[in-house]
Amino acid sequence: MPPCPPPPSTTEDCKRRAAEAAVAYVENGMVVGLGTGSTATYATAKLGALWQDGALSALVCIPTSEKTAAQARALGLPLGELASHPRLDLAIDGADEVDLRLNLIKGMGGALVREKAVERAARRFVVIVDPSKRSAKLGTLSPLPVEVLPEARPRLALTLRTLGAQVTLRGGDRPFVSDNGNPILDCRFDGGIDDPAALAHRLDREVGVVGHGLFLGMATEVLVGHPDRIEILRPAPA
Repeated sequence: MPPCPPPPSTTEDCKRRAAEAAVAYVENGMVVGLGTGSTATYATAKLGALWQDGALSALVCIPTSEKTAAQARALGLPLGELASHPRLDLAIDGADEVDLRLNLIKGMGGALVREKAVERAARRFVVIVDPSKRSAKLGTLSPLPVEVLPEARPRLALTLRTLGAQVTLRGGDRPFVSDNGNPILDCRFDGGIDDPAALAHRLDREVGVVGHGLFLGMATEVLVGHPDRIEILRPAPA
């Protein structure tokens, strides 16, 4: 059974606690990936406060979405692009679900493709969550987002259904559009995803799939914010 989520009154405190603990890893001169979503927002805010206070210097921040870029810009954080900084020191981001092996589902904020590009390029990828995001099996808490080319959407929706997914177009009659200009299909699997690696491999091979929310074997650490502490999880040794 997954752990009970914290009461609503403490969830935001748990998110903030995890985010601020991750920002403590940032050092002067680093190239840092800034994630997208409610928990990542706290990390960007803390990083901006340290920058404004002069506690950090010579940073380059690589945002994973236009929304994060706007927040960072408003805080005065110096922004860069992945094309100019193909190797990052650190990336900090949230997750929609974390399993026992620290595999992730991400993308409910709609930035999964840019998040994966930035976080794959990071030497250290620190994931920040509250306890409600932990599960024994991926897909039991969160749908799996799949970003697709608009013209390929009907065919890929059928393909995903043959793979056992219940497929919903995000936004319905007013479809959500990612920063890349694409729709997202949210996929639920009864009983969760039995073989995330096989599913990721299949989706990676599908023409028209721009990206999916399975982030497997990527997290170097997961910081779980609790009301009174930070729990640090690391992958088991190979």
